[in-house]
Amino acid sequence: MVKLMKNVSQKAGFAPGSIIHVGEQKVEEVKISIIDYDADKFEEKESVNIEESFAFKDTPTITWINISGIHQTEIIEKIGKHFQLHPLLMEDILNTGHRPKMEDFGEYIFVVLKMLYQENEDGEITSEQVSLFFGQNYVISFQESEKDIFDILRDRMRHGKGRIRKMGADYLAYAIIDAVVDNYFKILEDIGEQIENTEEILLDRPSPEILQTIHSMKNDMLFLRKAIWPFREVISSLERGESDLIKETTIIYLHDVYEHTIQVIDTIEMFRDIISGMLDTYLSSISNKMNEVMKVLTIFASIFIPLTFMAGVYGMNFEFMPELHWRWSYPILWIAMLSVGIFLLVFFKRKKWL
Repeated sequence: MVKLMKNVSQKAGFAPGSIIHVGEQKVEEVKISIIDYDADKFEEKESVNIEESFAFKDTPTITWINISGIHQTEIIEKIGKHFQLHPLLMEDILNTGHRPKMEDFGEYIFVVLKMLYQENEDGEITSEQVSLFFGQNYVISFQESEKDIFDILRDRMRHGKGRIRKMGADYLAYAIIDAVVDNYFKILEDIGEQIENTEEILLDRPSPEILQTIHSMKNDMLFLRKAIWPFREVISSLERGESDLIKETTIIYLHDVYEHTIQVIDTIEMFRDIISGMLDTYLSSISNKMNEVMKVLTIFASIFIPLTFMAGVYGMNFEFMPELHWRWSYPILWIAMLSVGIFLLVFFKRKKWL
């Protein structure tokens, strides 16, 4: 349950709006990048200081300021003062345990979402909180680490592909959200392949290792559901277009993201049902295997019960047992015991118990 709950207790006792980082520090140094563009111009800067970004607030071009690393609270505080952000908003940026949400502050819109990764070594799914707010001509995003899934988006902006360079800040915010949702599909495709492979192994040779894999996938589904389920409320709120910052031309794209989010949620629910069914299949397979073993043991015990009875009768040490003095009593007893055993085997076979 470590992935499902952040350590928020470290904020206990502090006043609302306190600038305190809650979560794991994932980078040593905060890095700030700036992309400024319009239909005819494109400018990109890497590893700049926070003061350099202030000049882009009121420019006529569209500016994307991305901050990788949020553990240095003084940087967040400087951005908040310059862009006149609400103290509770800055608190939400630093608290990495927030569920996805959207808040409209009039002059800007604040969005929290979860960016997911799947580690190559063991396939473990990890999450990173991405907070962004956008105004009339700027988008500022906050990430916990340097790695992200926005390289394709940046490439489109560099080469002027698509309509992103011709649209406003609301479309850039949509493009960032869309990239996050598209990555959900990639993770679900990998999980789907893992489920198919596990099902094949489960039917052929169920083992405790498979049970551990099933429980791991079940926990992943709970983790994904917690990260993505509230996200549809965020997209729905943006899609309603109640803010003047979101143009009508962007609403149709937000509706497309909303449909993709619903599709992701439906896939997660389907995978949860499949994994629950796999757990039932595992338990049934183990139970059937045990029943087969018990059936074989019961058959052998049933065969040896009359043989044990016969051996017990003639193994008694009474003096007056006439059969003990017969010349052919020993081979006759063996023939009788073998006959009983063969008869029982044939009887079980006709009953289809073997």
